[in-house]
Parts: sequence; C-alpha cells; structure tokens
Amino acid sequence: MSALLDLLMGVFRQPTLGGVALELASLAAPLWLAALVGLLIGWAWRPRWALAVVGEAPPETPALPPPRATADDSCRNNELVAVVPRTAVAAATPVEDEGLAVDTGDLMHLRRLVKEKDGGPSWIHMMDKTLPTMRYQAWRRDPEGGPPQYRSSTIFEDASPEVVRDFFWDDEFRIKNTWDDMLLQHETLEECTKTGTMVLRWVRKFPFFCSDREYIIGRRIWASGKTYYCVTKGVPRPSVPRCNKPRRVDVYYSSWCIRPVESRNGDGSMTACEVLLFHHEEMGIPREIAKLGVRQGMWGCVKRIEPGLRAYQIARTAGEPLSKCAAMAHVNTKVDPDELITAEDKTEASSTNNAEAEKPKHWTGNIPKVILVGGAVALACTFDHGLLTKALIFGTARRFAGPGRR
Repeated sequence: MSALLDLLMGVFRQPTLGGVALELASLAAPLWLAALVGLLIGWAWRPRWALAVVGEAPPETPALPPPRATADDSCRNNELVAVVPRTAVAAATPVEDEGLAVDTGDLMHLRRLVKEKDGGPSWIHMMDKTLPTMRYQAWRRDPEGGPPQYRSSTIFEDASPEVVRDFFWDDEFRIKNTWDDMLLQHETLEECTKTGTMVLRWVRKFPFFCSDREYIIGRRIWASGKTYYCVTKGVPRPSVPRCNKPRRVDVYYSSWCIRPVESRNGDGSMTACEVLLFHHEEMGIPREIAKLGVRQGMWGCVKRIEPGLRAYQIARTAGEPLSKCAAMAHVNTKVDPDELITAEDKTEASSTNNAEAEKPKHWTGNIPKVILVGGAVALACTFDHGLLTKALIFGTARRFAGPGRR
C-alpha cells in the first residue's frame, strides 16, 4: 500500500497542473484501452437478451411466412390460418393439412399430453369423485408464463367411444339438454367436409360479475382404431369483429382423448369409456380467483355430464337424427397407431439432438476473464514502482477469474 501512495505522491509532485494531468492520463490509458476492447469484443458476442434491450430481432429466429390457403372446394373458409401450439412437432405438415385451422402438429401435441411427455411441470392431484356409473379424477399444474392447466380422467360405464365422441361434439344437444349450461350460442363459421375440421364461434355465460365470453375455436378429430383424439383450440379470425361484450378469449385449449377401457364390474370386458381432457384458457380473470372458482365449481359442472350422456344414449337408441355438429364428428382423419409411434420417436430423437447441440460452450465464454486479466497486466505494467502493487493487482484478478476454474 505504501508503494501505491508513493506512486500517487510522485504524480502530484509534478511542477505544473498539465504535468499532473499527463501522468494521470498515462496511468489510466491502459485501463481505458482494456475497457474499450472489452466493450467491443463483448458486443460482438452479445447474448440474446441484449438484442431485446436494443429492440433488434434475433437473427436465429426469422419470421415465418404465413401458411398458404388451399383451394379445396370442400373446405369453405374465409381466411385459413393454421395455429400450432408452442410445443407442436416441428415436422413438415402433410399436404392435406395445409391451410387448416387444426393440423397434425396439434395431434402430436395432444399425444404427448396423453403420454405425459410434453415437457411441462408435474401434475398436482386435485380431486377424486365416484358415482355408480362414473369416476372422475382431476389434476392441475401452473406453467410459467401461462394460465393454469387442468387434466382430468372421466370413466363412464356402459358407454362406447363413438357415442361419447358425438356427445361432446354435439353443440345443439349441449344447449337443448342444458348439461353444459354455460354455452349460450354456437355458430359454424367454416367447415371442411374432407377432414372434418371446423371453425366455430361460441358465446359462454360467465358469473354475474363478469361479462360473457366469446370464443373462436377450431376443432378436428383423428381416429386411431377405437381411440379418438379430439382437438379444440382458439384460432385467430380477424374477419370476425371484436366487441366489448361478450369479451373474446384468445388463449383457449380444450382437447380430449376418448378410448375404451376395462369395466370396473370385474369381468374384463372393455365396455367402459375413458375421456382424458386437457384444458386451459386465459379468461381475463385474476388467476388466483380463477383457480379458486374452478376448484369450487368443478365437481358441480362435471356431475351434470353423466345424466346428459345417458339422455344422449337414449335419444340415439330411439333413432333421433344426428345434428350437423354430431355428423361432422363422423368425418375424421384415420391414423395408423404404428405410424404415430414412429413419428413420435423421430420427434423425440430430434429434440434430444437439439439439446445435445446446445451443450458445448463456445470459447468466447472466457472473454470476460481474458479482458479482466489483460487489464490487470496493463495496470501492473504501468505501476512499475514496486512489486507490492503488482502483487495486489494480480491477486485481485486471480480472485475474480479463479471461480470459473473451480
């Protein structure tokens, strides 16, 4: 420390103010040079968050062009825009899916949800209720940056997957039977009679302290043997004007996997039907209040489904004609289970390779340490009046650079 004081005193013993300034400049020049070099090199290898600060778009993620609309006469649509979930498969979309509101990427996303391989947080068990001919279980999870997500398993005794599929697709029966007393209006905006893809407008009733909600949803069904994957999600339609009331919900996802399961009567027969539901939406209500409302009202809504389904079975047995929505549930896309498994394996392998490619770190990660040590060298070489000062500066640089080697 005394050597450093001697050095500074030597600077201030200069006969003129100009001489003092010159000596100080000569001492500070290497530090300023090191800082300038560090700034230039650091900006050359700037992280992605720095791009957001200055408002630039990352070069690695260029904007994708909008999907092309198909000219298929069987698909009557005004502005077909395919909306794929964030976790959708990155594989090429089949030609027959081009321009559709719901495509194969949505199917693969639902498959991953069913198999619990979507990469999201763990599910928290919420509820387990049983009726004589129905069992219901529910889970919840809270992903970062999104609304709460819900997963449920409902098993109906003595019900076929085909009737349950039609039941959930039949908007007219929802209103007529009032098993879904929240649905006030439904309107078909687009439909594709080749794939069964539909775009609809819903208006749903909300509690008295909220305005009703409007949904523009796309939906489609895939059939894999006796298992049905039914995707329903919000899709953008600027051609449908927004209103203050009802308030439009943009973030909406509600999809089912309907499949036969063994009956609980113990005879091994596959006469029961399981419905795996995955649901989330941004309702425009504070999330904690929404979670409380869902938790309190969930079972009251769910237990209305079972008598509604039984009434639907009776109506079908009596020969009542299918509604237009239920008839569209019969127009679905057939998929081979083996092909689905192969596609999933390819997707998982691609995800693994991408993760491995991100692991190696570039040598530029050590640039801050290089600048720090280089600045210390320059400073030490400037302070050439004693070894104590050099040891102090090198020791400080070693202390900051050392943790990276541990």
